Amino acid sequence: MTARSAATRAVDRLDLSPRFTPADTAALNARFEGVTTDAMLRAVLAENLAGRTTIVSSFGAESAVLLHLVASVNPSIPVLFLDTGKHFPETLAYRDALADRLGLTELRILRPNPLALQAKDASGLRWSFDPDGCCEMRKVQPLARALARFDASFTGRKGFQAKTRAGLPRFELDTSDAAGRLKINPLIDWNASQIEGYMVMHDLPRHPLVARGYPSIGCSPCTRAVAPGEDPRAGRWSGWDKVECGIHKPGEEPFL
Repeated sequence: MTARSAATRAVDRLDLSPRFTPADTAALNARFEGVTTDAMLRAVLAENLAGRTTIVSSFGAESAVLLHLVASVNPSIPVLFLDTGKHFPETLAYRDALADRLGLTELRILRPNPLALQAKDASGLRWSFDPDGCCEMRKVQPLARALARFDASFTGRKGFQAKTRAGLPRFELDTSDAAGRLKINPLIDWNASQIEGYMVMHDLPRHPLVARGYPSIGCSPCTRAVAPGEDPRAGRWSGWDKVECGIHKPGEEPFL
């Protein structure tokens, strides 16, 4: 074999190693321990520490904070929004108004596969008897297809929102992705007072349903107003043994 042919083979060999490993997330968490959220975001983006990044946003009650933080560094980062076909009209109007206000130039609308909906939810009522299956088709699968193009995603999760989110690190591996995609939670250690203070300081517009008792906003059939003293996410899938849509849980068997 000539040196030239050996070099060609080396170039053609596919690199199947993970993008990120547990050691990488540990190093990132150690590096940014005690560092402010703003400084962390600027370093991650300026130094390209996470590769091709995107934001996954529901444009919900507190989404403006993370979107404003990231847009202040780079408003051209792709923002992925899952249009499930079941959102409140107020959410869709708020999405467009907030994207315009923050100057987001890469808002990408993700929709479920129409053939899958026709085959498995022709009535549009699957949410009423199988909310997991509904979320799988309308959220999990479309997002998985879109995230395949990225190395990392920013989320707006906060530890105070639910027990399932308490204690999560800033940097973690996306367990639904065998290739080692990074999941970054810049606001995971923020409390409700910090969120409110940031909204006030920057005069960020509010989702109109917040004033009507919706501290956590998802699809309209599966979201109700929350009573005083209830968990902020108590209004999501009320009456079901379900606290997450599936996007932020370890990978499960695909919905069939």
